[in-house]
Amino acid sequence: MDVLVLCYTYFTLVEELFFEIGSILILAAILAMVIFRLRQPLILAYIITGAIVGSSLLALTQSQDIFSVMSKIGVAFLLFTVGLGLNWRSFKDVSGIALATGVGQVLLSTILGFIVALFLGFDIVSSIYLSVAFAFSSTIIIVKLLMDKEEIDTLYGRISVGFLIVQDFIAILILLGLSAVSGGKTIEQVFIGIIIKAFVLSVVLWMIATRVIPKLLSYVAKSQELLLLFSIAWCFLVAGILVFFGFTMEVGALIAGISLSGSLYQREINARIRPLRDFFLMIFFIVLGTQLRFDQAITMLIPILVFSAFILIGKPVIVIAIMRLLGYHPRTGFLSGTAVAQISEFSFILLAAGMASGHISETLLPFATAVALITIAVSVFFIEHNDPFFDRLRPMFRWLEPRRTLESEKKRKVPVVPVLLFGYHPIGSVILDSVRALHQPYLIVDFDPEVIRSLSKIGEPHIYGDVSDESFLDELEADHAKMIISTIPDAVVSSDLLTFLKNKKFRGISVVTVHIKEEAQLCYELGASYVIIPNALSGKKFAEILKSNRIQKKAWLLDRKPFIE
Repeated sequence: MDVLVLCYTYFTLVEELFFEIGSILILAAILAMVIFRLRQPLILAYIITGAIVGSSLLALTQSQDIFSVMSKIGVAFLLFTVGLGLNWRSFKDVSGIALATGVGQVLLSTILGFIVALFLGFDIVSSIYLSVAFAFSSTIIIVKLLMDKEEIDTLYGRISVGFLIVQDFIAILILLGLSAVSGGKTIEQVFIGIIIKAFVLSVVLWMIATRVIPKLLSYVAKSQELLLLFSIAWCFLVAGILVFFGFTMEVGALIAGISLSGSLYQREINARIRPLRDFFLMIFFIVLGTQLRFDQAITMLIPILVFSAFILIGKPVIVIAIMRLLGYHPRTGFLSGTAVAQISEFSFILLAAGMASGHISETLLPFATAVALITIAVSVFFIEHNDPFFDRLRPMFRWLEPRRTLESEKKRKVPVVPVLLFGYHPIGSVILDSVRALHQPYLIVDFDPEVIRSLSKIGEPHIYGDVSDESFLDELEADHAKMIISTIPDAVVSSDLLTFLKNKKFRGISVVTVHIKEEAQLCYELGASYVIIPNALSGKKFAEILKSNRIQKKAWLLDRKPFIE
């Protein structure tokens, strides 16, 4: 009899959970369709769904533990796919700026945030916790948005991901230090232990990834289903091992992906994991929305709005200032700055640790949740439309723009050349040999200081500048060139360049780069001779076309047809 009661109870709970998840997903789908109609990011629909089904309103999320686990799985899959797609050669050249920006932004945001918290009436300990917690930004949200926009491999995308990873490691160190103080250990003991563990685990994982994993993958790849199962199991295995040794699940999932990133099956694994990632990540944002408590948020409305304004405006300004001091164009700083205009999941972990230690009040958690929802909603909109925003705000940044040259270019007159190559990394470097084969004077234009310095070292003709700046194009006399090639995969930049050339009645060959066919069609309507779509056409293929067509405009019109029909 007891067994029958247990079985009945079990199936009843399963049915309740099924309908609970089902009702939440139905509401999320309805809201997502509305948000999509309004041309807003779907993340907003998921967060609003969470706020509606949370305890403050409908109270549909009774199985909190299950939803929490599902959201963590989404985070693990996201960072696993990030690790799979990481091109360390691409990130190596931005490691310096990522480190400087990551550390500098956290330090300055903490100092200014502490002042803001004291001004709002928080006590010293609470001010310290809030300022440190709010200094970090969400790697999960930014990486997802950059991947959705296909801008993770752009200059600002690589810099943003780089300094967000730096921030995550700083957050981990702070959490480890806090746990050391709470557990009676010295900070030195904890950090030395972590360094030793990190070194040993790195060596072991590197040996497994280079000697064992390739053989395993060649076996499991015989079955697509087995490949998917193995990949998921590997993600959980590595993440579990690192959690056991004191690291976070997020770091473990990221390293698990990195260990498979060099395999022949990386793209196949990524494609099969992506639907699972998107589903569980949707649950993550819904769970985030459920944490909002409207009654408590209303009582602290002024501090919430003030801190939200500081995060949305102050943190990006800090990033712009740091990157400008390091020689980067305000455009790159602005686009990267939009990536820090929200708070991180580590913020909640840090505040929860402070509450568990008895250092701060529990009222700070709903306060932080309200700030998180406001900043995430606004920053998502900023990031989705960061290029148009910069174009509108550009007059404010004119005084920060460089005089077109770096130190290495001073006293150097810019020649008028037949061939202009805008953007060196990554497509520009691939087609450079073909540009040389044209036997025409050429000039490489880029606004990444590291690229400019490397070009200077190897003796390539170059200049530092922003292709979207009309005054710069006028100084360059771009309309007098015979061929202009822009490898910057940005529809706004491409449109601005083509509009400039159209207004100047440019008669040469204009080649630009975008992400999707619809953007390519728009560029052709603006007069582009050819449009590179990286997903459809590799740099190598374009190099072949460049070799065969040379400076013959009619040939370009024929070659572009297969990619727009």
